[in-house]
Amino acid sequence: MIYITTYPLTQRINPMRKLLLTTAAVAAAIAGAVAGEPSFGTFTDTRDGQTYKTVKIGKQTWMAQNLNYLPPKGKSWCYNNDTSYCNKYGRLYDWHTAKKACMNGWHLPTSQEWDNLGKAVGGEISWITTSVPRTYWLGAGKKLKAKSGWKRNIVDSVSGNGTDDFGFSALPGGRRITNYGFNLVGERSYWWTPDLPPPVYAGNWAYTRELYNDSDELGEQGDIFSYGFSVRCVADTP
Repeated sequence: MIYITTYPLTQRINPMRKLLLTTAAVAAAIAGAVAGEPSFGTFTDTRDGQTYKTVKIGKQTWMAQNLNYLPPKGKSWCYNNDTSYCNKYGRLYDWHTAKKACMNGWHLPTSQEWDNLGKAVGGEISWITTSVPRTYWLGAGKKLKAKSGWKRNIVDSVSGNGTDDFGFSALPGGRRITNYGFNLVGERSYWWTPDLPPPVYAGNWAYTRELYNDSDELGEQGDIFSYGFSVRCVADTP
């Protein structure tokens, strides 16, 4: 079993990566200026009648909100088992349920599609090879996070909010950890991908994408199938 723990940015990034982060911030600012104001659409899930905002970023059309569909089968939760959290942040799903949770015409985004998103918003790619290969898009997190709703970074008291230049409007919905309950609402966003690790690292875990209140990067981690994370659907390619 392999589990990768998320550490604060100050523990994860060496001086060279801090320099890259500065470069990424400049690139992201340029990308945001070129992008202009996001243009939203809407989509109604015929399974339960809920309507979601959508937004096109680069060549991909994303839901601009987390999925809040209660499937008839599988495992999913509202944070703290409180429906008000579902209404704000969407539901949390285990990996097996997440793979089938999106409506017709939409799907659970792959790692490649998340990489396309990171590039489209002006992020700068960085790879980490400790434990397992992982990809980070430096500067992309700032552009993807909502303008409010994120807790302040307690390390240096800097706001955890983003600029939401592209309308992705990510909110920190937290997670559910098997046998330990719910945590990190207001501080972290976690989304499942359908992707499994290379065979040499195989286990009961899959890749996830994450945003943090103490970092401006879009991160990649590996997490256990039974954990509860958010789902952000992306439209099928025509």
